[in-house]
Amino acid sequence: MYAFEFVKPSSVAEAVAALRDEDAAPLSGGQTLIPTLKQRLAQPSKLVSLSGMAELVGVEASGGTLTVKGATPHAQVAAEAGAYPALAALAGGIGDPAVRSRGTIGGSLANNDPSACYPSAALASGATIVTNAREIAADDYFQGMFATALDEGEIVTAVKFPIPEAAAYVKFEQPASRFALVGVFVAKYADGVRVAITGASEDGVFRWAEAEAALSADFSAGALDGLDLPSQPMISDLHGSAEYRAHLCKVIAKRAVAGAA
Repeated sequence: MYAFEFVKPSSVAEAVAALRDEDAAPLSGGQTLIPTLKQRLAQPSKLVSLSGMAELVGVEASGGTLTVKGATPHAQVAAEAGAYPALAALAGGIGDPAVRSRGTIGGSLANNDPSACYPSAALASGATIVTNAREIAADDYFQGMFATALDEGEIVTAVKFPIPEAAAYVKFEQPASRFALVGVFVAKYADGVRVAITGASEDGVFRWAEAEAALSADFSAGALDGLDLPSQPMISDLHGSAEYRAHLCKVIAKRAVAGAA
C-alpha cells in the first residue's frame, strides 16, 4: 500500500463534500478498490469511506418495490430481500462469506465490472439507481465496461427494484473468482419480460431483446430454441472463447426461465 488520507464521514452530505477534493475516491466495501490500490493501478490521495452511515444501509419492500440502500452488504440483501427471492438468491451467491460481508450493492453498481452479478439484476428489473443528486433508470445507467452514468463525486445511495411476477438468476461461475463467466437474470412483469446478461460481453451487461420478445409471447424455455446470439462482441479469454460464451448465454437463459417458471 502507500500513504493516503482516510476520511470517515457521518452523513452523505459530508461524504459528497469530501469527494469534491482533488484526487479523492469513495470507498464502499473495498472489494475492488483495495486490491487495485495494492497493485498501484490507482493511487488516490484521499479515501472517503461510505460505510458506517445508517442512512445508506437497509432493505425495505413497499408498494411493489424493493429498495436496497447503497451501502447494504450482499449478505444483508441475501437475508432481508425475501420480497424479491431472485435478488436475494443472487446476493447469496456472490463471492464467498468474506466478500458478502463487506461488498455492497452500491459499490458493485458504481464499479460496473463486466462480470458482476448485480448489474444484471438492476437491468433485468428495470431498476432505478438513486444517487445523492438524482434518479437514473437502469437502461440509462450502464454505459459499457466499467462505465456508468455517474458523475464525478456522485454516490449511489439506493436502488429501487420493481418486484416482478416471476424471476430467476442463473450464473455459470468462473471457479476461482466466482464471478460470472455468464450470468442471466430473467424477470417477468405484467407488461413483458426483461432479460439481462452479464459476464459475456466486452460491452458489459446488456439486454437480450430477441429473447425478451419471445418470452413475452411464451414464457417457457422452449421459446428460446430458435434464437442465437452473435459471438461479437463476446469476451474471449483463457476461460472460454467468444463462441462458447455466446452459446452459453442461451443455455443459461433457458435455465433461468425454467427456474422462474
